[in-house]
Amino acid sequence: MTSFDTSPHLNVWRTLLALAVVFVMLATTGWTALRNQRGTTALEASVAAWQHGRIDGRRLPDAASAPARLARFFASLGEGQRLALAHRFPLAVGNMNGAPVQLRYRANRFALEAARAGERERTHDRRLTPAGQREARRRADRYTALLSPSRNVLAFDPAGAGKVAEVFGDLDRADRVSVVVPGVDTGLLTFQRTHRAHSAPVGMARSLYAAERTAGPATRTAVIAWADYVSPAGLGIEAATATRAERGALRLNALLRALPGTGPVALFCHSYGSVVCGLAARTAPSRVTDIAVAGSPGMRADNAARLRTAARVWAMRDADDWIEDVPNLEVGGLGHGADPVSPAFGARVLSARDARGHAGYFVPGTDSLRNFAAIGVGAYRSVDCARRSGICREGLPVATGS
Repeated sequence: MTSFDTSPHLNVWRTLLALAVVFVMLATTGWTALRNQRGTTALEASVAAWQHGRIDGRRLPDAASAPARLARFFASLGEGQRLALAHRFPLAVGNMNGAPVQLRYRANRFALEAARAGERERTHDRRLTPAGQREARRRADRYTALLSPSRNVLAFDPAGAGKVAEVFGDLDRADRVSVVVPGVDTGLLTFQRTHRAHSAPVGMARSLYAAERTAGPATRTAVIAWADYVSPAGLGIEAATATRAERGALRLNALLRALPGTGPVALFCHSYGSVVCGLAARTAPSRVTDIAVAGSPGMRADNAARLRTAARVWAMRDADDWIEDVPNLEVGGLGHGADPVSPAFGARVLSARDARGHAGYFVPGTDSLRNFAAIGVGAYRSVDCARRSGICREGLPVATGS
């Protein structure tokens, strides 16, 4: 019997299936336009004020300057001067790649306090609908949680659904840094969840940080929950295209180039986040040594070599993950390309046993989390390959390191 796996019929069938999926999306969700926000956001206003600001008679550098230049500027200031800038331009400094990490934490506390005050006023604004007042209350509660003394917010933008990044561990002193890049429907209100906590960026990063400390107690690690890009809303057309991922990749690489230290960095990319990481891989700094994707719809590449990165590329998918049913094609800009766990892609395929579906990869006790933690601390020889084959460990360094 002729196998479709070796005939042109398979590609035709996949193309038709992909187009059918697109038709259903269009029929049920409509073509979601990517709209530019009207007016000036709080972050834009803060950056504009910075551009015209001075400190003790000195003009401030361009906020878009290279991180190294901004780092030199802040290093030339006294502690009081730095704090004064953080207080005057909290959103600008809090999101400024090149500003000292601790100063960004302080600036974002100022920004969060101001945003919370604004939302608390909105809860009593009678011009809002009851639903609008409830959302204001939810956002105020989220800001209160982020203002806890134990939280270290590296980036914050309240505009729209909101963007935020949080650090677990000591980023300034870390030997190795891990960055968790989440997928669709990520914003301020979904940054952290009580129910199914490990499906949200905060739960993912906290879980990974704890697992890394277990996997490599002697290795100082830091983990960043990075929700600092505008992710697609739901599983409509936005999620089937790379527009949001392209913009996210630029923001991700801007962060990576500004991270303190020189130690290895690993990216852990879930679902649509793997599209972001696939596009970022091409221009990521050389200290990015590992890119691990889970539940990926594709990385916008036919194979790992096409990512044009020297980083090790890892992939995993749970047997119950619905993403397996998404066609791995790119047709007219729709779809994200080849399946990263397929043998032809060329990634190192890891075990995801016990992950339980699309959102369970960071749950404690799973092979997926143990594998992520081993990569995060550089214990490559301890990872478990898919189907216990051992293939994913071939050619790996023996000792912990980059």
